[in-house]
Amino acid sequence: MTAPGSSADVLAPPLAPLSAKQKPWTRPGFIFARLLTVTWCGGVYLFLLAPLAVIAGASLHEGSAYAVMVFPPQEPTFKWYLEISEQLYDALALSLGLGVLTAVVSVLLGVPAALGLIRSNLPGKAFLSTFFRIPLQIPSIVIGISFLHLYYAIGRGTGWYPTGTFLGIAVGHFFHATPYVIGTTAAVLQRFDTGLEEAALSLGASRWRTFRCVTMPVIAPGIYAGALYSFMVSFGDVPISIFLTTPGFTTYPVELFFGMENDFDPSILASATLVIIFSLGVMLLVQRIVGLETLLASSDGR
Repeated sequence: MTAPGSSADVLAPPLAPLSAKQKPWTRPGFIFARLLTVTWCGGVYLFLLAPLAVIAGASLHEGSAYAVMVFPPQEPTFKWYLEISEQLYDALALSLGLGVLTAVVSVLLGVPAALGLIRSNLPGKAFLSTFFRIPLQIPSIVIGISFLHLYYAIGRGTGWYPTGTFLGIAVGHFFHATPYVIGTTAAVLQRFDTGLEEAALSLGASRWRTFRCVTMPVIAPGIYAGALYSFMVSFGDVPISIFLTTPGFTTYPVELFFGMENDFDPSILASATLVIIFSLGVMLLVQRIVGLETLLASSDGR
């Protein structure tokens, strides 16, 4: 150390104040880039959310009857929410039941399939992996037509036509949704550290307990993501369901499609708004329990 007033203190240059060059957030280029980013992101959010806002706003429009949506609403009222038909509620209940059942069955089928693809030494695993992804490559309308012809063939042979039954629609949804569970679960298993399982087995845990206490908690985000995707695919499906439903037994999206196409009823907008609120609640619940970041990370293979 040098004493105060020594030559070292005299020769040492004074500390210069921080200049604008050392503060990148004050540069015009940085401010412009930040403003451009905020504007772009705001425009994207507006593009995605504006249709939902229009639906919700149009559902509040006052009027005895009108042929098209009216936005912004005039003399807002909630009367159309009280006039939602029982047929819409029945269709919504059917879609919710199909979505939940599709998610459960897709998990029961998809998780073992993913474990087999990643952990087993079966010959032709590459072919099996491609085979399980086929439903994602086929247009949904082709799947619907194929199942329709299959059900007619079953009906001609047995006398029982699965078209227009809960089981018949559910099977079509299983076929289309199960690959999502396989893909998300396999993505997590590919990054799984098998040393954790070996450590549990070496400490005396059985294979079932190792799977339940070690493997399942690690791959759970992939399972949650696959189940959520399966539910959304089933709940919002139109191309498959439109071929497998019958008058009086239709899913909610198909009911909306026919309602908007044939005889517009303002109560359709009210029911759609309730579904939007329900979907938002589901996403908030998933964020609370699992975390959307975890689901996205498990689904893109990172």
